[in-house]
Amino acid sequence: MLSRLWSKKPGESGEMNIEKLKKALNEAESVLIGAGSGLSTSAGFVYTGERFRNYFSDFEERYGFHDMYSGGFYPYDTLEEHWAYWSRYIWINRYMDAPKPVYDELLDLVKDKDYFVLTTNVDHCFQKEGFEKHRLFYTQGDYGLFQCSKPCHPKNYENEEMVRQMVQAQGFEIAENGELILTDGTVPKRQIPSELVPYCPKCGKPMAMNLRADDTFVEDEGWHRAAERYADFLRRHQNGKILFLELGVGFNTPGIIKYPFWQKTNQNPKAVYACVNYGEAAAPEPIAERSVCVDGDIGEVLKKLK
Repeated sequence: MLSRLWSKKPGESGEMNIEKLKKALNEAESVLIGAGSGLSTSAGFVYTGERFRNYFSDFEERYGFHDMYSGGFYPYDTLEEHWAYWSRYIWINRYMDAPKPVYDELLDLVKDKDYFVLTTNVDHCFQKEGFEKHRLFYTQGDYGLFQCSKPCHPKNYENEEMVRQMVQAQGFEIAENGELILTDGTVPKRQIPSELVPYCPKCGKPMAMNLRADDTFVEDEGWHRAAERYADFLRRHQNGKILFLELGVGFNTPGIIKYPFWQKTNQNPKAVYACVNYGEAAAPEPIAERSVCVDGDIGEVLKKLK
């Protein structure tokens, strides 16, 4: 399957492939969406530049990193500073709405289909924008959940109220739309009060984010139920006219979405594989005839599919 990749067939244009994707979407009996970070990037959830500086300029000045990811891995001296950084990070990427309506546009395209979403994204955008919860499988965690750092037990904890208190303790106000605001003259604190540091209610160890980074990631009951629903969706549609719609998935973790989508398309002659990605839209040669690759911004492509 990996011997040769095709981005598009000779003579095909981007507009031709968008029309092919529109046809495949209309004819599909079911749609399995595989969503990676490129989808949220298209929706405006960028982790660098102005958006980073708006909320983390004090951390940038102090430590010299220039993007949110780097700040998330920085070894802060205290938990008070660690959670000052992470509470801002969580709030703007989980509890604020995406700047652009890309997820809304995607829902409009699939809401009348039997669809399911498999995603490595952890920003909860699908559920916030109205996708049905029982049709979602977040494989890599959720910014909105804490877990024991050890972990001593397989349970996750919703963190919205805790995070809200953390960001407010740093001097931020929260607008009606969820945006973090600093009033004129307010300098944010780069730490939270010690009493707001979250600890495990069972063993007393510090809490951690429920994000898959190593073997401490907690797969709780909700995670396993979602995995079962995903497996059931695949069983029900394995021989039907299914569209494997891959959006913004790169090659960092291809074993979760990309490779399985290729394999299942290859196994089902009625299936179509579609890949929409900026600079990385490709399909392997064995399924090229039943693939649609669109190189472009996902939000712009979705608008053209209406």
